[in-house]
Amino acid sequence: MELSEQDRARISSAIHASEARTTGEIVCVLARTSSSEAVGVPVMLAAVIALALPWMLMSFTAAPLQLMLSLQVLAFFGLLAVFCLPRVRVALLPRAARRALAHRAAMEQFVSRGIARTRERTGILIFVSLAERYARIIADEGIASRVPREEWQGAIDILRGHMREGHIADGFVAAIDRCGAVLAAHFPLVEGERSELPNRIYLI
Repeated sequence: MELSEQDRARISSAIHASEARTTGEIVCVLARTSSSEAVGVPVMLAAVIALALPWMLMSFTAAPLQLMLSLQVLAFFGLLAVFCLPRVRVALLPRAARRALAHRAAMEQFVSRGIARTRERTGILIFVSLAERYARIIADEGIASRVPREEWQGAIDILRGHMREGHIADGFVAAIDRCGAVLAAHFPLVEGERSELPNRIYLI
């Protein structure tokens, strides 16, 4: 699900077009993974298997202890390398943990991209984490106080549908348009209003 220069340009154009109807701000972030630092489970599994290896070897071989200990060390580092591969690491995490990590990453991006610093607090974040198959729309307090969270569900459903088909750029464009319509209904454009945040998608 890589985004080409053309895809990024389409998304930027969609943000610009949507913001032309509203005082709201739309920021998009696409994360390859939100669990790059979640190595606890891979380390634990590699350690447990490596610790059990000598006992398994002892049951059917008379190999010297030094050889078994050497194999134990090699097994640990080999398994750790495999378990830390992005797809394997994510697969090993419980679903609740994956969602929690992705949600934390979304909140971090909400703050770091300056969405909470707009004048009227009318910014939203459209966040996708590919490895965790997570999509979320986070609205700042100026919007959340007037727009029920359920109104964003349609955009999230559209985005997830395109994600399942591997059309991530199309998903962002469609979700941006849907979010723009919601924002325009509650926060119509005021003459002279200027965009406060860049009209682009951030790749992390």
